[in-house]
Amino acid sequence: MRTFSPKLIVIAIIVLALLGAGVFFVFNRVTPVEPTADTEPQNGPVYKVIGISVEGRSIDSYTYGAGDTHIAFVGGVHGGYEWNSVLLAYTFIDYLDANPDFLPTGMTVTVIPSANPDGLYKVTGRAGRFNAIDASTDEEVLALGRFNANAVDINRNFDCKWKPKSMWRSQAVNAGSAPFSEPEAKAIRDFVLTNRPEAVIFWHSQSNAVYASECENGILPQTLDIMNAYSRASGYPAVKTFDAYEITGDSEGWLASINIPAITVELKTHKTIEWEQNLAGIKAIFEYFGNSNQ
Repeated sequence: MRTFSPKLIVIAIIVLALLGAGVFFVFNRVTPVEPTADTEPQNGPVYKVIGISVEGRSIDSYTYGAGDTHIAFVGGVHGGYEWNSVLLAYTFIDYLDANPDFLPTGMTVTVIPSANPDGLYKVTGRAGRFNAIDASTDEEVLALGRFNANAVDINRNFDCKWKPKSMWRSQAVNAGSAPFSEPEAKAIRDFVLTNRPEAVIFWHSQSNAVYASECENGILPQTLDIMNAYSRASGYPAVKTFDAYEITGDSEGWLASINIPAITVELKTHKTIEWEQNLAGIKAIFEYFGNSNQ
């Protein structure tokens, strides 16, 4: 009778164990999923980085729904100077997360909370989410936070009546070296041209009004409709034309030039978000486009 040495028996056991582990792995393996810019929790928004600022901070978008009617909301074009517009946008994101049924069937909504993250960072020390207590109250710091890291006013860098120097109140401001010379303006432009939203609502502060947009061909009829709808619901006065001083190269005007209605909602102060008023305005926009598509 043939006998096997203990050493051979041990080797045989190890080989069988390895073979068994291999068979288990083949039939039970899990393929890892690599995260992408579009990866989000189930039923949550689709998150994308739509651009990168001068100093390398992301410009983010959060998209809810998958309907044919696409509406966009944008905060923080003037960065930290109007930090409350960013806070309002994040409040809207939180509301959509908590109330998924708020979004009407057939509609897509994108929120771009901070279109000028470098300017926001100057005032809050953060490029993304922040609390109001993080914001500086120093007037000089707030004013610097209006511009991007190239000291350009983003809302003078769009291709509507663009000039290299524009105005902010009585102050001349840098509008960039050419239309869309700044990455922040390019990010908004590319998002719009890729998605072609039915309308864009910009949140600013502190004029306490809803303004229509226009360029060389005047105000689009639908722009007046959504301006009046938001105004009636929110209580902000409706103003067709801003004439306090000349504005050139603004984002809303560029949208008018490519036949996309846009309005500017100006909050009452630089510190409040007037959430209930703006929620009513948002509902009015949803109702308007819901009724117009029936």
